[in-house]
Amino acid sequence: MNVVVTGGAGFLGQRLARKLLARGALSAPDGRREPIERLVLLDVVPASDFGDPRVRVIAGDLSDAEVVREAFSAGAASVFHLAAVVSGQAEADFDLGMRVNLDASRLVLEACRASGRKPRVLFTSSVAVYGGELPPLVDDRTALTPQSSYGVQKAIGELLLGDYTRKRFVDGRVARLPTISVRPGRPNRAASSFASGIIREPLNGEASVCPVGPDLRLWLLSPRRAIDCLINLHEIPAERLGRARSVNLPGVSVSVAQMIDALRVVAGNAAAQRVRFERDPVIERIVGSWPSAWDVTRATSLGLEGDIDFEAIIRAYVEDDR
Repeated sequence: MNVVVTGGAGFLGQRLARKLLARGALSAPDGRREPIERLVLLDVVPASDFGDPRVRVIAGDLSDAEVVREAFSAGAASVFHLAAVVSGQAEADFDLGMRVNLDASRLVLEACRASGRKPRVLFTSSVAVYGGELPPLVDDRTALTPQSSYGVQKAIGELLLGDYTRKRFVDGRVARLPTISVRPGRPNRAASSFASGIIREPLNGEASVCPVGPDLRLWLLSPRRAIDCLINLHEIPAERLGRARSVNLPGVSVSVAQMIDALRVVAGNAAAQRVRFERDPVIERIVGSWPSAWDVTRATSLGLEGDIDFEAIIRAYVEDDR
């Protein structure tokens, strides 16, 4: 079978690719387990091919129809659509966000439709599809009321995938991701970038600036668990999902103060003291509009698992990325 991963050069895309190559097989559109013969990694910059002959790397603009057609030239039984402009960047550059987060998603879905194979398509959505006045716990059925351009673009992507699924062009699944922490590398333009920075930089002996107050709560998931959830959600038979194809992934509800306390437990007081607060009202507005906890009864009933607590998230980062 052929598998396409958009955003294949990103940190989640690369982790997913490694896991898929090690796994060696996935459920095909008809439900039968088939070996992965080709894995196409599509991104705006070249991804690593890991020295594996099954991998084909394509670097190009995902909003370019020719680039997308090339990625799907050999067909695809499964698609993991991870590519996106992150929240802060999508808010600052409206046209870029619409082009990559919305227009490119339509091109990917049209390529799937043109193949005639009804591939399984897993789309990564976000906690940012929620916002405004919310119940204490949101669940998969809570109305989508995004308060940022990024959230709107992700919500539209969910609706598009739902309609392509209804029309039987694809077999769609939506993974609504919590904020992912701890991300390796350097800070990016995501509004939630600090959720990794206040852990990653202190562990590296560097100072970190937190742009929100210590009482702000976040819904978090480690990269390790996120990848497991994406693959497991892909593997769930369509009949178990029914018509409701969007699933809120499990996570940990934690305040910024609790995150720093967990850092202190894992790495000592010196690491925790490297975090200082300089509040940014734009970031607080965006991140503060997201729910800090949600009901994951459905996700857990489907066999999806999150992290035990935030200390476990930090330790997973230390084991996997340091």
